[in-house]
Amino acid sequence: MEKFKFNQQSKIDLSLDKEFSPIIMGNIAYETALGNTENPVLIRFAIERSEDQISMTECYVFNEAYQQQEANFIYIERLIKTILWIKGGYKIYFGGDQSLGQRIKASYQKGGLRDFDQDFMSKVYEKPFEVELVNLEEVPKTKETSKSIGRHLNGSRIGFDAGGSDRKVSAVVDGKAIFSEEVVWHPKEQNDPNYHYQGIMDSLKRAASKLKKVDAIGVSSAGIFINNRVAVASLFRKVPQNLFDNEVRELYFKIQKEFNNVPIEVINDGDVTALAGSMSLESNRVLGIAMGTSQAAGYVNGLGNITGWLNELSFVPADYNPNAPVDEWSNDYGVGVNYFSQDAVIKLAKAAHIKFDESLSPAKKLKYFQELAENNHDLALEIFKTIGVYLGYSIAYYAKFYDISHVLILGRVTSGIGGIKILEYANKILNESFSQLAKMISVNLPDEKSRRVGQSIAAASLPKF
Repeated sequence: MEKFKFNQQSKIDLSLDKEFSPIIMGNIAYETALGNTENPVLIRFAIERSEDQISMTECYVFNEAYQQQEANFIYIERLIKTILWIKGGYKIYFGGDQSLGQRIKASYQKGGLRDFDQDFMSKVYEKPFEVELVNLEEVPKTKETSKSIGRHLNGSRIGFDAGGSDRKVSAVVDGKAIFSEEVVWHPKEQNDPNYHYQGIMDSLKRAASKLKKVDAIGVSSAGIFINNRVAVASLFRKVPQNLFDNEVRELYFKIQKEFNNVPIEVINDGDVTALAGSMSLESNRVLGIAMGTSQAAGYVNGLGNITGWLNELSFVPADYNPNAPVDEWSNDYGVGVNYFSQDAVIKLAKAAHIKFDESLSPAKKLKYFQELAENNHDLALEIFKTIGVYLGYSIAYYAKFYDISHVLILGRVTSGIGGIKILEYANKILNESFSQLAKMISVNLPDEKSRRVGQSIAAASLPKF
């Protein structure tokens, strides 16, 4: 048997990314080839996260007689990476092929292939990351919970959305926004946490000035938050660790005191995206995807609850192409941030040889390409078509891990005609390549106002008082 290769191409020609090899198509090809062999090897792995929650997965790989060890490793490594970043965790239990397990264990050691991942998860859960090799029957079973949050519309509230390029705030009275504002800022470039604090306070005070009183504050922010504490957030990437530990982790408690200790709730912006979609659609099983400085995501399950998963799709693989762009933060190739963000737009603009001012900020570069698209610039439109193709294949992949009825796409990248093109080609991929799935999932693009400030309005509904 020939060595298996994952480089399955898109069914739509992508002139700006001819080597794009969707993860979902590579996996389908691998699993189809595996189905034509004898005695495939059962693998079980479980990932444990906070509050003793566990996610267990079963799959199969080629037995050693077929000499597909490298393909087995790529398949399992990408699968574990996917579930780790969707659900989060600090410990992997691996049962089955022990030599494969040893490679996975080596990958997640300090200095290993997935050094960034283990370090990140250690910081999130404040526990050492580990991989334990066990017998198949010793792999723990799935144990999941979810909780209700948001949808509180009473009183005078502030909703704040902290993005990487701009911060948005809304003053909301009994569920209606009476004031909304966006302010450009550059938090990822700042090493002084006082910059972040002053920026957040400025927006909150502007909204507070429009209200007779402030009953509650809801915050939607890029990053991971546990009980309103900042666990990890790209907004503070330049802040030294000692300042992060001393001033950033408890930042929102400091802000709460400035507002007379009114109820405050801080949630990942992806979960707020999903909540916004669930509220506007009056439906559950919503996956929200926000494309801006990075790729944020969140999920509301069939009960209308959030799951406590990380939903960090920015680090979930999208492309098997070994020459795919490498994320500068995680040092991994082919992950979501380079396919569903303003960086993706800039990358594709360079592939299209569109001339632009390199000195502009990423947000201004995005705006420039969007203006070209609005003027029917063919290559600019091709950028957003390409992102739509990426999205269609990735939705099919995400559906392996989420029970989805609706996908809601938001964020700066989806503004204007570009967002319409993204939606068009995402649906085209789903309809042409995954017709059964297309009947079960609707992909939604809110109106322009909701795309721009919808998260800050939904964020206002987070706290209960």
